[in-house]
Amino acid sequence: MSSYRQIYYHLVFRTKNSQRVLFEDGRSSLFGYIWGIVKEKQSHLYRINGVEDHIHLLTDLHPSIALADFVRDIKTASSSWIKDQGVFPLFNGWGVGYCALTCGYQDKDGIIEYIKNQQSHHKKETFRAEYERLLIESGVDIDYRYFLND
Repeated sequence: MSSYRQIYYHLVFRTKNSQRVLFEDGRSSLFGYIWGIVKEKQSHLYRINGVEDHIHLLTDLHPSIALADFVRDIKTASSSWIKDQGVFPLFNGWGVGYCALTCGYQDKDGIIEYIKNQQSHHKKETFRAEYERLLIESGVDIDYRYFLND
């Protein structure tokens, strides 16, 4: 019997202290680099996008990889790459933690569109408000003592 899986993760992580340092002219290179990391992990990246202080990914995850390891590897490798390439000179690392929300197949296209439209979306909503809303909509209990602290 074969094994089957269909688990989508909407991942969100931010720069340290939400510093607005991921300037538009370098983001496509960063996103391409992260796409390579995901592919190397035998996973699939459906969409990646972000703004100056955070990024969103919609991905599946190979069943042999733990989610925490996956996110850690993306953050560690991309942080090193950013520093080596000098693509974002003011980048001081990724923030502690991340958001990982599961979603169903029926939600995939809507989340892809949501991620595609990050630039226009953030003309109306701050990252903090977006992050809090995503957590609440997903039924995550927020411990405000640690919410967005580095």
